[in-house]
Amino acid sequence: MNIYINKNDNASANAVVLDDLFLTKDMPTTGGSKMLNGYMSLFDAEVISKLSAAGYDIAGKANIGEFSIDLLGETSNYGACTKDDGTLTNACAEFLNADEAIAALCFDINGTPRRAAALCGKTFVKPTYGTVSRYGTIAVACSGETVGVMANNAAVCGEILSAIAGHDDKDGTSLSEAECAKVKNGAEFTKIKRVAVAASITASADDATRAKLDHFRDVMAAQGVEFVEVDDAVLALAKTAWNVCMSAELCNNVSRLDGVKYGYRTKNYKTIEELYTNSRTEAFGELLKTAILFGSDALSTENYMKVYDKSLRIRRVVCEKFAELFGEFDAVMMPACGKSAYTMDDIKANKYISFDEALYTAPASLTGLPAVVTGGVQLIGKAFSDLALLDMAATFEKEDK
Repeated sequence: MNIYINKNDNASANAVVLDDLFLTKDMPTTGGSKMLNGYMSLFDAEVISKLSAAGYDIAGKANIGEFSIDLLGETSNYGACTKDDGTLTNACAEFLNADEAIAALCFDINGTPRRAAALCGKTFVKPTYGTVSRYGTIAVACSGETVGVMANNAAVCGEILSAIAGHDDKDGTSLSEAECAKVKNGAEFTKIKRVAVAASITASADDATRAKLDHFRDVMAAQGVEFVEVDDAVLALAKTAWNVCMSAELCNNVSRLDGVKYGYRTKNYKTIEELYTNSRTEAFGELLKTAILFGSDALSTENYMKVYDKSLRIRRVVCEKFAELFGEFDAVMMPACGKSAYTMDDIKANKYISFDEALYTAPASLTGLPAVVTGGVQLIGKAFSDLALLDMAATFEKEDK
């Protein structure tokens, strides 16, 4: 099934698995790419130190797609993770299914772990941007990438989030300790009572996915939560804006991977230009190359203002729309993905499907807002409402018996 990159057979029952974008000094970190095959870091990511201080072990490293911009991990240099029936699955989720970890730390870049949680029956929290240190992760799309937690239930997600949240001087995007404390267990929060349902985004999903949202509404409505469908045309714009921003930032961040200081180096070169070109051509996968070219084009002199700068302005508009919604509602509900299952045939039919599926995950990525996935449903809240979202997820898990 191609789940493992490395496995710690001596890990305790209190172990957490990491996806392959977290630097580890005792295990290779490849980002799912041939370019970093065998790369060993000189230090551990900050979240590993925080986990260790809280009494957790590392169960191992889990397989991911190349720099985690794909659908579910299918572009990994180690191969896709598939079930016996051919459907795509997620390595971190399968670690949890095998009871080899109580939780997984996943680097949410293009929504892959949220999508995986929805498809694999797990709970995932993408915390408020800046509340968990990104120091010691492989940077891909710095303005929106977030360290998140996947587990079998919301309670464990909350416990792990409490352990890893906090200010870090080594991370320039890290928020103050006072702000980070708002997402830790024990902080005060207001329960969610009114939820806006993203109408058109929800309608675009398949019947099985919409049925999960209907079931969630029925269960939580019985607990007194009100659901109201709203116009989400502005939120849908986040997909294109995020694809541009993510690709632009990615092309800059992977520019350091040139076969000189570290990473894969081609044997077919005579000049330094051929070294750069052939190393990257041979080591990068097609989807990543596409994102690099797209991002480079967006940042070009000709397109910077009309493409990249416009995406930044759309980001502001989407943030303003969320602020407007949060004036009336406590959370916004939408699917985390458009289908209830995917196979490699879906990838072959549309090799850029992960960019299309950003319709469901980009709103939270673009704005840095917290999101929780449970029961196949995605809930997005205002900044620092992480615990309120997890509380709603826990209530659903309790009542959905």
